[in-house]
Amino acid sequence: MMHGSINIAGPVPATPRLSPALILGMMLAILLIAFPSLAAAQGSRHIDASIHVSTETPRPGSTSRIAIRMTPESGWHGYWINPGDSGLPVEAVWRAPPGVRIGELQHPAPTLLELAGLASYVHKGAFTLLADLDVPASIPQGARLPIEVDLNWLACSDTLCVPERATLRLDLAAGDGAAGASRALVSAAEAALPRSGAARVTIARQKTNWTFDLTGAQGLDPSNARLFPVDAGWFDAAAPQRVTRGQGGAIQIAVPAAGSAPAGDFSGVVTDGRRSFVLGGAPTIATAGASEPTAEAKEVPASLPNQSESVVSIGPSADTASSVASQEPGNGSALRIALIGAILGGLLLNLMPCVFPILSLKALSLVRSGVDRRAARVEGVAYFAGSVVTTTLLGAILIGARALGHDVGWSFQLQDPRIILILMLLSLAIALNLAGLFEIRGTSLAGGRLAQPGWSGAFGTGALAAIIATPCSGPFLGVALGAALVLPAPATLAVFAGLGIGMALPFLVIAFVPAAQRILPRPGKWMETFRRVLAIPMLLTAIGLAWVLGRQSGVDGLGVGLLLAGLAGVGLWWAGQRQAGGRKAGPALIPVLAPLLIVFAIQMPVPSTAGTQAAPTVSAGRVEPFSEARLTELRSAGTPVFVDMTADWCLICQVNKRVAIDRDDTRAAFARAGVVTLVGDWTRGDPAITRYLASRGRNSIPYYLFVSRDGEERELPQVLSSGLLVEQASTS
Repeated sequence: MMHGSINIAGPVPATPRLSPALILGMMLAILLIAFPSLAAAQGSRHIDASIHVSTETPRPGSTSRIAIRMTPESGWHGYWINPGDSGLPVEAVWRAPPGVRIGELQHPAPTLLELAGLASYVHKGAFTLLADLDVPASIPQGARLPIEVDLNWLACSDTLCVPERATLRLDLAAGDGAAGASRALVSAAEAALPRSGAARVTIARQKTNWTFDLTGAQGLDPSNARLFPVDAGWFDAAAPQRVTRGQGGAIQIAVPAAGSAPAGDFSGVVTDGRRSFVLGGAPTIATAGASEPTAEAKEVPASLPNQSESVVSIGPSADTASSVASQEPGNGSALRIALIGAILGGLLLNLMPCVFPILSLKALSLVRSGVDRRAARVEGVAYFAGSVVTTTLLGAILIGARALGHDVGWSFQLQDPRIILILMLLSLAIALNLAGLFEIRGTSLAGGRLAQPGWSGAFGTGALAAIIATPCSGPFLGVALGAALVLPAPATLAVFAGLGIGMALPFLVIAFVPAAQRILPRPGKWMETFRRVLAIPMLLTAIGLAWVLGRQSGVDGLGVGLLLAGLAGVGLWWAGQRQAGGRKAGPALIPVLAPLLIVFAIQMPVPSTAGTQAAPTVSAGRVEPFSEARLTELRSAGTPVFVDMTADWCLICQVNKRVAIDRDDTRAAFARAGVVTLVGDWTRGDPAITRYLASRGRNSIPYYLFVSRDGEERELPQVLSSGLLVEQASTS
């Protein structure tokens, strides 16, 4: 038997033992790989934002203008009020002295951008947003008027979208309203706004088309004219528009409808690229007996409603606003529910095939302590500390990344194929260790009572279990982690600590409750076999991660991963041979460390778009990629929809797919009911999916939603059955 292996006559097989320093180093490696541009994200933006005013001395009792100048890099763009099929407009939250009011952001007319089958309403090149600044007459002359605005927007190129943000400040003083240095910029922005009150429109629904009859749009070129609705749902962003000129200069725009009309009046902008007009009015639907629908032309609104504008936050000052925010309860019912869900979810994560072997061997290792309860408690506390520290650190990284503008959620690190490769190599190493190929001897912290045997190994094992359990959230965990990210940062960290508590709780109970230890089987030769058996689920975990790597990086990426795995395997085998001969294993670790260094140095291949998703089979029914625009369209048409948010690295997602979603009875029920399945693939990360999950109060997967014909939304549990899906389809 090789040096360091199990003594059959002894109480228990030696478990993999990792020092805290090594685990923290692994965490740092994950951080460096998953967020290589965090520092750069703070200092550079793809769209630069600046703030200007028509006057630095606004007169009390009057209205002036604030201008937000947005200047994109070449090839980048921002979004209009209604972004179309994808995108996010500029959002603003203002802080100003009492009584000072700031209006909604007003946009110039957009242009249409069609890319990869999606149509968006965008601003190309530099553009300026305007907001009205109302200073009450009660403000004394000379009074300081500090104003701040928090801006959030989405900057996109043809290949990439990046959430960005900025905080801009003005230091004004009440005065005579004299023109300021930026008056020319503000005047140019005012001239670029769509004209309001000039054009009138009559809106009618004729069968499957909307018709917009315009009068008063002087100078509008029909050959280049296009209509942009403020509200989604009137017609598809990419829908063809037929523009004709009638008698007396009237213009008619006909566009296919996207289903039933949204509630409320129509509001939008028509532009030819040089001139633009605000339009608004109530539609008239043609009846079966009417040859021509009629509708009275409506007065257009003074300005467009801005859906992207957050509720304007007016407070005495930025400090007061911050103090009010800090007083929001972080320990109320939401925190209690999230914390309970995190603890229960952490408990269930111990049943994962990649975690169960680690927990099992660590629990059995307490048998060797015999009646030494102190040693058992030291290991229990150390395992508990490793688990809680790791999950809390992951939560802190997640909070920091979101604060820097990254749209990320739980398991964010697994969206980078290099992280998958590291976890694959780690799982392979654990499997080979359990199989007896080599042994890992943990190091102790120097000095003090914590240097007792077992402390560092238990801490490292707890941290390792927490890291390797991140690919999925289980029952209870999805809602808990989703709620955590809308709580204040301290409460959020408490929820992530609760996840670690739940994972470590079984081992902590065994360590501190002698009756629980007595439940464990007596040590014996069977433990050698048990250890070898536990290598199987870890090896299957490594194989599963290799499959995920192939899905993320294609055949080339999988080939690189298998080559590095083979190199690491040879190094570990060599280490085991040296251990068996009584020699140090250090030189043999060079082939093991080499793959880890290579992971930092290479960029994993990216497969072609065509290969990133498996094509649905004919029998699978209607399966389409997820988009919020498509979901809205299907809902408006009265089509039942099943939303499936998944990822290749999510174990529960793949199990649900095979035992519930991708089954003959489920497919048949969906086909009979006409259900359309919208699949959101989060394997490599997708800001649109992250934002949608956040809008549903989630930041993890799996997430399942069923929308019936009448628009009723039914959130489904994270563990599905075919019977449940068949029932949903039959009652849709």
